[in-house]
This record gives sequence, structure tokens and C-alpha cells, in this order.
Amino acid sequence: MNVEQLRLDLERDEGCVYEIYLDHLGYPTFGIGHLITGSDPESGEAVGTKISEDRVQQVFNSDIDCVIDDCYRAFDDFGSLPEGVQLVVANMMFNLGLPRFNKFKKMIRAINLGDWQSAADQMIDSKWYQQVTARARRLESVMRGIV
Repeated sequence: MNVEQLRLDLERDEGCVYEIYLDHLGYPTFGIGHLITGSDPESGEAVGTKISEDRVQQVFNSDIDCVIDDCYRAFDDFGSLPEGVQLVVANMMFNLGLPRFNKFKKMIRAINLGDWQSAADQMIDSKWYQQVTARARRLESVMRGIV
């Protein structure tokens, strides 16, 4: 997978904020969509706390590594899927996390069958699609364009 393209896509979709903010669900976040967990040194810090560019990049690199690992957990043959499918899956995985991504059972089944149109149909038929519509439409379009 073209990891540099994934990085660019995620930065466009997530934005990049050098301070702690609350995401659309009210969770403390910073950088390129990094949800703060209890193990982060930023845990418990106030909204508006500044975060360095180095820290944002460090966490983003780690988040990308975790996302790719999760993609291989979801699909044993992830590396042999078409590039576009890999980018769509990784982007969704970053946005949703593995537990929520795994709820897309019909989409996962369609991907395993190589049925990109049905996979795209299943993306539309979700709450996620309504929550991140611009991103979801772009990813659906990529999935539909796979030949």
C-alpha cells in the first residue's frame, strides 16, 4: 500500500490541529485525528493545550502503524487487495477503529469476494456514511472505481 498516499488522505480527511480539542463525539483529540487514551501523556490535559509538531507526527506515525496492523487483522490477504481497496479500508479503519470496522460484515464479505460494487453499496448503507458524508462519498467513489 502507498502509505504516503494514505497519510495525505488522512490529513485531508482528519485535518491537523496542534492543540487538544473535542471531536464531534466530545472525545479529547489532537493532531491528525488522534483520540487521546489513558496511556497518552496528554491524557487529562485541558482542551486548548498546545501540542508540538514533533509530537503530532510521532503519534500519527504510530497510529498509521496500528491501522495497518488492524487491516491485516481484518483481512489476512490485505497486502494482495487492489491498492484502492487497501486505501479505502485503511482510511475507514483509521476513522472507525477495528471493533467498529468489523461491524461492516457485508462490506467485508464483499471485499473478500472481490465484489467492489457491493462493498461500496454496503458503505452507503451505514450510520458512518451519514456521519462523515464527504469522506464517505470519496471513499465509496474510490471503491466503485476498482477494476
